[in-house]
Amino acid sequence: MKYKIKKTHLLILLIVYCFQSLSAQKNEYKLWYNKPAQVWTEALPLGNGRLGAMVFGNPAAEQIQLNEATIWAGKPNNNANPDALENIPKVRQLVFAGKYLEAQTLATEKVMSQTNSGMPYQPFGDLRISFPGHTRYTDYYRDLNLDSARATVRYKVDGVTYNREIFTSFTDQVVIIRLTASKKNKITFNAVLTSPHQDVMIASDGNCVTLDGVSSWHEGLKGKVKFDGRLTAKTEGGTFTCKDGVLSVENANEATLYVSIATNFNNYKDIDGNEKERAKNYLDKALTHTYREAKIAHTAFFRKYMDRVSLNLGKNTSKETTDMRVQNFAKTNDANLVATYFNFGRYLLICSSQPGGQAANLQGIWNDKLLPAWDSKYTTNINVEMNYWPAEVTNLSEMYQPLLQLTKEVSETGKDAAKIMYGVDGWVLHHNTDIWRITGAVDKAPSGMWPSGGAWLCRMMWEHYLYTGDREFLKSVYPIMKGSAQFFDNIMVKEPVHNWLVVCPSNSPENTHAGSDNKSTTAGGVTMDNELISSLWGIIIKSSKILNTDADFAAHLQDRMKEMAPFQIGRWGQLQEWMFDWDNPDDTHRHVSHLWGLFPGNQISPYRTPELLDAAKTSLIHRGDESTGWSMGWKVCLWARLLDGDHAYKLITDQLSIVRNEPKHGGTYPNLFDAHPPFQIDGNFGCTAGIAEMLMQSYDGFIYLLPALPTVWRNGEIKGLVARGGFVLDLKWKNGKIETVKIFSRIGGNCRLRSLTPLTGAGLTEATGQNSNPLYGVPPIPKPLINENAKLNPVNLKKTYLYDLKTAKGETYIINP
Repeated sequence: MKYKIKKTHLLILLIVYCFQSLSAQKNEYKLWYNKPAQVWTEALPLGNGRLGAMVFGNPAAEQIQLNEATIWAGKPNNNANPDALENIPKVRQLVFAGKYLEAQTLATEKVMSQTNSGMPYQPFGDLRISFPGHTRYTDYYRDLNLDSARATVRYKVDGVTYNREIFTSFTDQVVIIRLTASKKNKITFNAVLTSPHQDVMIASDGNCVTLDGVSSWHEGLKGKVKFDGRLTAKTEGGTFTCKDGVLSVENANEATLYVSIATNFNNYKDIDGNEKERAKNYLDKALTHTYREAKIAHTAFFRKYMDRVSLNLGKNTSKETTDMRVQNFAKTNDANLVATYFNFGRYLLICSSQPGGQAANLQGIWNDKLLPAWDSKYTTNINVEMNYWPAEVTNLSEMYQPLLQLTKEVSETGKDAAKIMYGVDGWVLHHNTDIWRITGAVDKAPSGMWPSGGAWLCRMMWEHYLYTGDREFLKSVYPIMKGSAQFFDNIMVKEPVHNWLVVCPSNSPENTHAGSDNKSTTAGGVTMDNELISSLWGIIIKSSKILNTDADFAAHLQDRMKEMAPFQIGRWGQLQEWMFDWDNPDDTHRHVSHLWGLFPGNQISPYRTPELLDAAKTSLIHRGDESTGWSMGWKVCLWARLLDGDHAYKLITDQLSIVRNEPKHGGTYPNLFDAHPPFQIDGNFGCTAGIAEMLMQSYDGFIYLLPALPTVWRNGEIKGLVARGGFVLDLKWKNGKIETVKIFSRIGGNCRLRSLTPLTGAGLTEATGQNSNPLYGVPPIPKPLINENAKLNPVNLKKTYLYDLKTAKGETYIINP
């Protein structure tokens, strides 16, 4: 990623910055605390898509933990197991014979990768700054400003006020730390770079401290990612020396530190870059700008994304620190904290996923461990997809690009895995990948024997098309989606009981089933696979018409879809998770994979499939509310799709449950990171998407305004949400009812609105028939099979009003009650 700011642009940026600063004063969102961070999940995250920083804010011994997005263990490789080709048919036959545990055991022994299960994402190290005598501090304050992507620390020592301001510059691609004091000659400190990696080289190079190292060995694979870090400073007054790896400043009026980090990583198959040259170039260019110039450029870059959306649920009347607001949320119903949490989710996505960089991983871009939980990889059976649920709807479409690039790359490596493991054309991705884009099955079969990751990532590509209407984009990714569709067409087989076309072997992610006395997850024809494959094949059928290509292949898939299993409603009225009625009403497993068709899919609808909606609701009720953090984020989305705003809000309350040093439940850490536990960033993104889904939905053939508004949000306003079809909406409501709607049409086309309140506006007409906007098509759903013992509940929907508005590209429309 390269950003260039010309001197001639700085005046414009200054004007924009000053204007933004004035507007920000109206409703500032921030995280703030009255004591330093003691543990990592109390530190405050900064990021620019490539560099991550966690600021602890200790007055006497500052620690800023550092990441660079391409520092991963290992080296280019793929990990498909050639033994799988012979043994997958054997596993399949064991499944069809009802020998599920034997099937799972064989899959673990003969199908899972025998080389490695993927490489861990790893930290660079830390910047540590010691300030002599500053243990005597008073009047402590630190914050993370979500309007400017800057962290500040402020305190007093012996009557002097000290300030630190830190940001990871988007435009200069370095970490910048400014140190000031209320009196002259008071800035004195020593600064060093440290790293948990073995055999790092720390030295001084002129006025720079340098740290060089290489990523770790892991599972027999030698680390080959070389990294270089450089630290220097600019000072006003005092003395500045750099010797023996220590940067020392004495009696300065102020000081600005710069940290540059780079690696030799070019792409998943090329690590021949020059990390030293890159780090030096980043630093040299950053030093050509004054601190003020750097701050203005950084803030303007960040705010062009952040300011697209604003959520106002009421003013902040609390004087408590952010962690205490979370701790007391169940009692206070602090609506402003919900808005802060929503903004924090968007902030995290901007900071961890920038065009040209790596996709946000399991921890976004922030990690302090050489061996983080689950290697902080890309888990594709829910987690990496959840990271991007807020991207389109909260007006951050550009942040999608790294995920789209990841999908392109795994479609390349996945061709090898499909051929080696299954003996077929097309491409496959199992439940995990990493920076090297491994596509073999990893870990053990209970989680790893799941070949459907590619289908879900293709759905994410299709969603990008639905939001943008970009036909050229669709044309560019169609071969990728077709390759995944071909893979499933090649590997799916008829199961012996119903003669349905199924994926086997597979699993309903990570959940054991009664067919094996809950000893195995391995199965065939699970509901989630059926949902994903029918969605994928439906996408190919639609795309072939849009692009006027592959009519024969589309017709073939249309015929194959008729052979697939329909949805099934089981004996206690639940949506069946498996092909057989194995669901346990007491099962509270964190994954609710069979509800994919409700969210994020669009196969289950209050208006089109009420029986399935009721069955999905029954399943969700029995799953329970409290769970891992990311699971609760998913459930916010699901209850929003069920049009139950109060239950969705209850899940937000569960999510905003404080988790401190010894976590025993999911929730939120003091720094607002999601607690699985441990930290997984997907919960932040899932809940952010869920809040948007409560206020606006566009998956069901129309835009539903305030579909799941909880009673506690009586008044509010959101600006900048994006609906499919490229409609940008501003919504304002009072006493729970729409007050005004502003719609900007990016690409034109019919805008169909559903509202609980009658609406008026120029060009607004009563809607009839099918929506003429092709981006609002809905899939045909075969009639479900319903167990004769199932007791279904009627779906009672509130009275709504349906309107059409013919829009022109680039025009704005005002709608009123």
